This record gives sequence, C-alpha cells and structure tokens, in this order.
Amino acid sequence: MNADNTSLTLEKLQPVPGVDKKFGFLSFGHWAEIPGSRVNSASESLHQAIDLAVGAEDIGLDGAFFRVHHFDQQQATPYPLLSAIAARTSRIELGTGVIDMRYENPLYMAELAAMADLISAGRLQLGVSRGSPESVIRGFESFGYFPAEDEDEGAMARRHLNLFMKAIQGEGMAPSARVQGKYAPIQPQSPGLSERIWWGAGSDSTAVWTAQQGLNLMSSTLMLEDKGIPFDEQQAEQIRLYREEWLTAGHTRVPRVSVSRSVIPIIDADSARYFGRRAQEDSQDYTGIIDNTFSRFGRSYIGEPDLIAEELARDAAVQSADTVLLTVPNQLGVDFNLRMLEAIVKEIKPALTVKG
Repeated sequence: MNADNTSLTLEKLQPVPGVDKKFGFLSFGHWAEIPGSRVNSASESLHQAIDLAVGAEDIGLDGAFFRVHHFDQQQATPYPLLSAIAARTSRIELGTGVIDMRYENPLYMAELAAMADLISAGRLQLGVSRGSPESVIRGFESFGYFPAEDEDEGAMARRHLNLFMKAIQGEGMAPSARVQGKYAPIQPQSPGLSERIWWGAGSDSTAVWTAQQGLNLMSSTLMLEDKGIPFDEQQAEQIRLYREEWLTAGHTRVPRVSVSRSVIPIIDADSARYFGRRAQEDSQDYTGIIDNTFSRFGRSYIGEPDLIAEELARDAAVQSADTVLLTVPNQLGVDFNLRMLEAIVKEIKPALTVKG
C-alpha cells in the first residue's frame, strides 16, 4: 500500500483496527524414511507441498511459505516449487522464510524470482536473510561464494541482497553489445516485486537496518538476545523500533510485518495423540545458546481452539504484526495439516482481528 510520506505516522503503520490479519502456513518441508513419517522422500515432500498449498487456498488461508535449507532433507531452492504452486492456485500468497543470501547468485536469483512472480500474477513474497544455523560448515563456499577480503559472511549476504534488489528494480547489469554506453537489465522484470521482499531479523539492530533498506520485516522465530521479558513483548519492541526507523528513513509506503508461531489446535484423536502431552511443557518461552549468543525462543500454542484464540489475542507481537505464519508439522501429511489449518481459519483467526 502506497501513501504520501507526509501523512505517515507510527499509528498508521499499525494493522488497521477491525481488519483480519493474514494467516499463512510455514513449512520446513522435512522428509525422512522413519516410522510415523508420511513424507518419505524428496518427491513426496514436493508434491505434498503443492497439495497443501492448494488445500490451504481452498479453506481460506492467505499464504503458503516454505523454509529454505541447503544440504538437508528439507525444501531447498524454492523457485520450482513456488512456480508449480502458482500454476495450481489463484489467490494465496507464495513465499519463503527465508532464503539464505550467502548461497545466492543475485542476478540468477533475480531472473528466477521474476519468473515465479509473473507466473503467480504478483503473489510472490520472498523472505531472505543472512541464513540460519546449518548442518554443514560454510556450505556457501561449496556453492562458489566467498566473502571478500574486507567482509564477513553476513556482509556478503547483504552485498548479494543489494545487487539482487538493483536487478529486480530494473537497473542495468551488463554493458549492451548493441547500444554503446547502455547497460541492459536482467529479464524478465516483474513490476512491484521489489516491494514484496522481506528480511528475516532476529535482533533489534537487524530490524532497524531492515527498515533503512525499505524491506518488509519477517521477525524470526527466535531473538538473538534476551532482555529478560516474555518473547512476544521483546518481539513487539523489535517491531516498534522497525516502524520508527521506517518513518525516519522517509519511505513512502506502508511496510508489512510478519511473525511466526507454532499453533496446534487439539481437535481430534490424532492431534491429541501427537501433541496433547506437549501442551503444558511447550506453553512458555525457553532460552538457549545459538550462534554463541544467549537467545530467547517463543512458546508453542497447543490446546483447545478457543483457549488458543484467547492466548494469541494477548500475544503482543501477534497483535502488532499484519501477518502470522503458522509452522506446520509437514511430516504428518497433507490431511492432518489441512484439518489443523482449517480449525485455525474457522475457530481462531476470527477472534484475532486487531482490537480497536
């Protein structure tokens, strides 16, 4: 949504009171040939991801997002999958949470992203970042990418992002062989795509940087700092700092902000068997060490749908964000996850309109 910058205020960057939030699912795309898994191979993971997205659109969900991990039995390079889903759907947003920019060729990525966006008629919402902990050591080097002499790997990721953003905005990337002095942009171009790029942030400082870059904010499932306050309050503070910096930077559109939550309604014998015993132990935040930093992780919401709705209505970050991404246990299969998501759409989402 665009607006005259002079009319933007912190209040106007908040979700509009009385308007439903967008709810999407976030799948890690795991597969493994182990007891209980309904996703035994990469082929099954991909085909089930398409079926889940189609079903999610049918039940009224707003987005289908996929985690990106290399060298693991999970979804990896996302563009073929997103394009396949785009060809089978017409309304649902398609996105990632997140693409690790350390691994990306910015110009090749710009072509692939534009093609997927055109196939979807402008429904692509790409979450990108510096990446998350991996099962390999410096795997991006195996892809052929190395930090420059004066860079660390985070700076390299941001350099890749900068070139990618210029490419999808139509800047010339290579000298023309036909017109002297002209630089040709990558093709195809997909107008508006640059306003649908999100940066995954796990700290206040990264959220502020994200606002300065004019990117949407995808607040992480963890905070790489622990302020001694509940996760949702800490995340809400991150979102506030992001929006304040957005105004300071003078951007002329209203940005989007997403948070991720593990929401498991207990609606039948299957959900009770798999998750009922976890309801109590997962009902609070927990802390741990990640990337050598003491971090805070968000709680899960497990239980009866009406109780979950009440708890989420008290979640400060859920109330502050315009988009909520629901992590799904994809290895339990399409049918299980669609039953769970339908219960969220029908019984939880209506209670989470922004309170005026």
